[in-house]
Amino acid sequence: MVYSSPAGIHMLDLVRDQTRLLVPNATNAAPGQPRAAQRVLAVGRKTGAVYFSRMSPEGLSEVYSADVTSGAVRKLVTLPPRATVVTINADETLASGTYEEAGHTAEDYGNNRGTPGSSGTAAASTNSISPGSLVQPNGKGQMMARRLAAHIPMVLFVIDLQTGKLKELLHSTDWINHMLFSPVDPTLLMYCHEGPWQLVDRIWLIRTDGTQNTLVHKRTMFMEISGHEFWSRDGKSIWYDWQLPKGRNYFLAGYDIATHHRVAYSLTPNQWSIHFNGSSDPTMFAGDGGDSGQVTQAPDGTWIELYHTDTSGRRDGVNSPDLVQPGILDSEHLVNMANHNYKLEPNERFSPDGKRIFFTSNMFGSTYVFSVE
Repeated sequence: MVYSSPAGIHMLDLVRDQTRLLVPNATNAAPGQPRAAQRVLAVGRKTGAVYFSRMSPEGLSEVYSADVTSGAVRKLVTLPPRATVVTINADETLASGTYEEAGHTAEDYGNNRGTPGSSGTAAASTNSISPGSLVQPNGKGQMMARRLAAHIPMVLFVIDLQTGKLKELLHSTDWINHMLFSPVDPTLLMYCHEGPWQLVDRIWLIRTDGTQNTLVHKRTMFMEISGHEFWSRDGKSIWYDWQLPKGRNYFLAGYDIATHHRVAYSLTPNQWSIHFNGSSDPTMFAGDGGDSGQVTQAPDGTWIELYHTDTSGRRDGVNSPDLVQPGILDSEHLVNMANHNYKLEPNERFSPDGKRIFFTSNMFGSTYVFSVE
């Protein structure tokens, strides 16, 4: 497993539970550069190399790879001004990101720059929190609405990691964000129309040649939301948090890439999580919970949860492929997060063998990476 700390990029040997520093943080960043440290992009699915980006002294984003055995670091490409990348494709040939078009510079809307504060619960209010990339900024909702309304021209692109050739996939005045390549198909990219979820049709797919730009989920109800989308491990499905309407009815929804069939597993407020994630077992998911300050206002939602799917509802009545197929999730509490300040999102992940779940927490004050069996 790869994780970041103030010292740099670390690796954890999951067999021996031993950690080592793979890439120390750069020391030649420009003064005052807010993103001087390396940002992990992916662990290569083909070679196992660790891909990361860092800002050059000139303020340009550069993409590197690090060999996990030797520790050798290799610079791959330098991106154009204003451009950043956030995801690497399955065969490690392309990276994808966005940039604002020339002559259009967004103000700093506070995106990904948190400020200390409580998340709304008595337990969390005693736990102050430092700014960071995973920390929700105060006034996030207002910031996102302002950014969406600005209609800043953007370009969604892919860049060849061998040649540095950049290909534009999409020009848009919508706010494009959250690019995630398929874990198995190197030509398939998921991205989102960012903003307050009730104002956007968020989840989209596009090919790396710019074709087949496809909306995954179309809103049909006022205040309906969908988001925090993620790929299944096998790349066959996209999963996401679906609320119909926001704050009332909760589902973990799935969309089959090949058949376009949909499934929706219903959740109670206490079962809901800020983020969900899937294991290699398609019937098992995990969630990071949420405190009473979240959309569900759950009285007992502060848990790292393990979910098992129950599709018994599919056997009732007529099961037509064009209908959303119902199901429920049976949940199991794994970690009590009552002392966690949910301004920091735990962002849980399964280990490859599905036996452990990793997450981030400040339950003891400082921020650490944890695992639970």
